[in-house]
Amino acid sequence: MNLIETLKETKKQTLVYFDLDEESLNKTYGPGKWNVKQILHHLVDAETVLYDRLRRVISEPKQVIWGFDQDLWCKELDYNTLPLELSKNTYSAVRENVIFLVEKYYDSKGEKPFVHSETGIKTLKEEMEKIAWHNEHHLKHIIQALS
Repeated sequence: MNLIETLKETKKQTLVYFDLDEESLNKTYGPGKWNVKQILHHLVDAETVLYDRLRRVISEPKQVIWGFDQDLWCKELDYNTLPLELSKNTYSAVRENVIFLVEKYYDSKGEKPFVHSETGIKTLKEEMEKIAWHNEHHLKHIIQALS
């Protein structure tokens, strides 16, 4: 499966989970791990952060991109009370924009470098691929929590 297909397929798979009942949304994939609802909110926040990174790297040279503390986002944005419907709409819209950017710039600008504050020098292609990997990674956690 190519990157565009993976982005489209993981979007389709992920959107289904936003409509789960409250009991299912509160299930975790292990002791001390995030519940399904928190994972979904995290996916949305990561998607928006990564989308912003793509746009910055495409638009401006010599970007230094800062990492974010996912656990603080979960706590401070109170993922347990954040409305899932809002996050679902954001995820869907941002994913469509990510797909557009990947289609348009993966080959033509994919080698553009940037510096990530925690992991060092990366390329636009690597960041685009990370979006698909990250979503697949957390889909496995959701499936594990629900099994």
